Amino acid sequence: MDLRGNIDWEVSEGLTPYPDAVARMETLQASIRDTGGRELVWLLEHPPVYTSGTSADPAELLSQQFPVYDTGRGGRYTYHGPGQRVGYVMFDLARRGKDVRCYVHALEGWVIDALGQFGIEARRAEGRIGIWCDTQDGQEAKIGAIGVRIRKWVTMHGFAVNISPDLSHFAGIVPCGISEYPVTSLAALGVKAGLADFDAALSDTFPHFLNSLAKAGGNCTVATS
Repeated sequence: MDLRGNIDWEVSEGLTPYPDAVARMETLQASIRDTGGRELVWLLEHPPVYTSGTSADPAELLSQQFPVYDTGRGGRYTYHGPGQRVGYVMFDLARRGKDVRCYVHALEGWVIDALGQFGIEARRAEGRIGIWCDTQDGQEAKIGAIGVRIRKWVTMHGFAVNISPDLSHFAGIVPCGISEYPVTSLAALGVKAGLADFDAALSDTFPHFLNSLAKAGGNCTVATS
């Protein structure tokens, strides 16, 4: 069975301005909510920007070398830029169990499964938001961020995974409020893969993500991350 049959899947070429992406997500969110519009997985890249979530602390913005945008997603400051795969997931949770915690848990699991296809043992970390792995010298580092916004059970925003971004750009913020650990990427881990390769891994692991939502039924096991 093609589990993607009722879900649009779109990959944008080039760099999508952040305000344009937010405007489109808000329009689609209203369409899904009000008229039963089709759900969407949207994969894209942004020009270099810093975004602030609902828990952002202004003291954690260390530089304004790039535009800074407030956004209604959860979390704190995040960097987006070229070489990072951003995935925006527009789902109607009213059709999928109405369980926000299960949705976020499943979204994390999807990213972890996709990274696993490149031999990366990614994981959640108790008490820390995001997706984590070990660097080549054994240090724990963050490779992906999760942030969602939900209105009347319709999701927007999603995840960002570092494929080959300029990691020095993260120095302008305290990523997600966590200063004790570095950020890393597939390239920094020695994995020779591009955005298209990671997109293929997301596609391969997408059925498991959908199945995890379908089976949750409000009874998933959720890590405290």
